[in-house]
Amino acid sequence: MAKKHTFDYDLIVIGSGAGGSAAATIAAREGKRVAIIEAGVFGGESPNWGDVPTKALLHAAQLYDEAKHGARFGIRSSMMGYNYPSLHAWKDLTIKRTGAGGNRQYYENEGISAFSGIAHFLSPNEISVSRRHLSGENFLIATGSHIEAPDIPGLENVKYLTPRTLLEATRLPKSLFIIGGSTVGVELGQLMAIFGTKVYIAEIASRLLPHEDEEAGVLMERLLKEQKGVTSLTQTRILSVVKDGVGKRITFNRGGVEKSLHVDEVLIATGRVPTVDLGLENASVNYTPKGVEVDEYLQTSAKHIYAAGDVLGHGSPTHTALLESRITANNILNPKSRISPDYTATPRVTFSYPGIASVGLSEDDCLKRDLRINKAIAPLNIVTRSNTSDFRDGFVKIITDKHGVILGATVVAPHASEIIHELVLAVKHKLTAADVASTPHAFLSWSEAVRVAAAKLS
Repeated sequence: MAKKHTFDYDLIVIGSGAGGSAAATIAAREGKRVAIIEAGVFGGESPNWGDVPTKALLHAAQLYDEAKHGARFGIRSSMMGYNYPSLHAWKDLTIKRTGAGGNRQYYENEGISAFSGIAHFLSPNEISVSRRHLSGENFLIATGSHIEAPDIPGLENVKYLTPRTLLEATRLPKSLFIIGGSTVGVELGQLMAIFGTKVYIAEIASRLLPHEDEEAGVLMERLLKEQKGVTSLTQTRILSVVKDGVGKRITFNRGGVEKSLHVDEVLIATGRVPTVDLGLENASVNYTPKGVEVDEYLQTSAKHIYAAGDVLGHGSPTHTALLESRITANNILNPKSRISPDYTATPRVTFSYPGIASVGLSEDDCLKRDLRINKAIAPLNIVTRSNTSDFRDGFVKIITDKHGVILGATVVAPHASEIIHELVLAVKHKLTAADVASTPHAFLSWSEAVRVAAAKLS
């Protein structure tokens, strides 16, 4: 006799971004009845408004910038220009190519029921979505996060930009004040500056990129100033934002001195907050405004409900959300052999030029933990590639414990996002600096700097 189904679905996934999509697909391929619910555009933040369009525009900007400065190589390119609507068309094409917005069709082809609308829990096993009631044996909450404006007097009365609306704008502002100097603020600040916008980046910490090693933030601040005229306002607290004619006036405190600036536009890049407004109390799921609470298996206080991605509140990169999604799928499908995510070797990347990539513990992390460490820095200008590419600003920094085991590393270089992976492998598998130093590295690659840094520690 066929098994009688108590619920409409074996698994209901709320959110079709990186935190939800992998689990939905894995469960469906295992023969489970799966539904996926999306409040916005299928695919979520990363392919539609985040990673993909940002990196597409940054690639074009860096190509333009390199070409414009080609005279030193004998390339006559100083008269080069760009067409912003065409750049926009390129960005839109990359989104379309990634296919995320159309992946409702993809889910349906996988046998997954796809629903558009905001999900709301009615009970531990029931949700409503667009006036429909659905029941599920298991749930995965992958609602991600959203931009929330910081508490700055006057900001609520001013039309400000977010990373999403900035990329959707059809023309560039003449001047832009960015509130937030972490990865998003630095990437978008450099992007806008390359295309001629006067950019200010305000950051409350003592340096840009405060979550990276100090040398990375200090170098990036200098390069942005020297090459693009970007003004970095570190240790700066915004006092107010008000409308001023066609622009905005920002008043801020820096080093105990109050100053004000008039700009065309203000961009909020201070981070995101988890999207937790979906009736979780009706499902007995514990959460705070900082995110849904889970155990080491990504299980919430309701045992049949899991959570993954930005809704957990640790502001993780897309590749971490995908990892968590795959792990929740395993734990739902194989409850007797549950696994925990291992975050120790998760790379962090800023797609600026030069790129910034890091893995493992920063020097600050080691100091906080009272770890006895050794560290070495290899400046890029010691490898021959810096001559052939005429690029000397950057470094590789490696941190080891007292036995020489690599705890963390930072790369600031062209192609940093590719170079970092041998150091990711080293951190994950507890390799020593001597292991890396004795590994052959191709001559005339940027990665030679990794070997040099490791050799200093072995």
